[in-house]
Amino acid sequence: MKNWISKTLKVVVALLVIAGVIYWLKFSPIQVDVHTLKQSSIIAEIMGTGTLEARVEATISPKISGRVEELFFDQGDRVVVGDLLVRLNDDELQQQVSIALANVDAASAAIVRLETDKIRAVAVYEQARKSDERTQALVVQNAVRQDDADKATESLAIAESGVSRAEAAISEGRKLLEAAEKTLEYHRARLQDTEVHAPFDGLIVNRRREVGDVVVPGSSILTLISTEELWISAWVDETEMSQLEVDQTARVVFRSQPDQSFPGTVRRLGREADRETREFIVDVRVLELPTNWAVGQRAEVFIKTAEADNVLTLPSKLLVNQNGVSGVFVNIDRKANWRPITVGLRNHDSVEVRSGLEQGDTVITPVNERNLLTDGKQVVLP
Repeated sequence: MKNWISKTLKVVVALLVIAGVIYWLKFSPIQVDVHTLKQSSIIAEIMGTGTLEARVEATISPKISGRVEELFFDQGDRVVVGDLLVRLNDDELQQQVSIALANVDAASAAIVRLETDKIRAVAVYEQARKSDERTQALVVQNAVRQDDADKATESLAIAESGVSRAEAAISEGRKLLEAAEKTLEYHRARLQDTEVHAPFDGLIVNRRREVGDVVVPGSSILTLISTEELWISAWVDETEMSQLEVDQTARVVFRSQPDQSFPGTVRRLGREADRETREFIVDVRVLELPTNWAVGQRAEVFIKTAEADNVLTLPSKLLVNQNGVSGVFVNIDRKANWRPITVGLRNHDSVEVRSGLEQGDTVITPVNERNLLTDGKQVVLP
């Protein structure tokens, strides 16, 4: 009997404790913060996250293979168009240019010699022609034998052939000279390719090679960007696409300076959405940069789509969603009262209240996020 009474008492005590806890959780007041509704201005913004990029970027790479002899700029240096950035070792190419130049001189000298040979061949031809004319005249007068006339004619033909050979040799010599000049031009161009110049004014943001490295065409030595136009390539949800257009104003918040906004403007809208994330690229030009910045750094952009003055606004963190309906809890006689509302413009921290609340209403939210407000719940005001 005593054991039964003891067990019964324990059960009763446990039930009383549970009942007390339930009563406390359900009926005890909750400490809340309050927000009095008032009129103000609101700017509707669309947010996107992206990275700082340069619109114009070039990879500085050689046209030919070679060993880096000199690097004239480092990352962080500014350059102007035409500045010599890189020089490759050119010893071998200098020798090739010298050889090609010697071949040009030799071909030119050969043409001089061949032209001299032509002059001699023409003189022999003229002499043979005159001799043949005299011999043929004497044949008519029967003053010489026919054999002598035939020999004169043969000598004329040989002299004429000599002139043709001289002309052909000169033509061939000129082609050889042209080939030698083209070869010289080619080697000089390759020699010029040992120097790499800046294609535009800009900033060196990366240096990937050092003196002594062997590089090939296409390999990156330096990365050069133009600082004329830098933008944030931001990913924005495709559902916001209809509200965006070029030239809209924006503000940029770099993660390195989260408490400061920098002005920007929408420069370009992407025309392809990511098939997985359902986002698309919006390029926002940054009109003013922080003191320290780096291509590729993360930032958030907030694009202005609309603005309203003298409207009721509410911190967006006070909104509560119940069964798909947006609303808030307001204080009525120190009790929480659920109030569905209609919202209009919104940004990352505020919303416009179009119906459901009036100016001066007190919206409440639990101080402790673990506490949940319910309709009719008693509250403790600050």
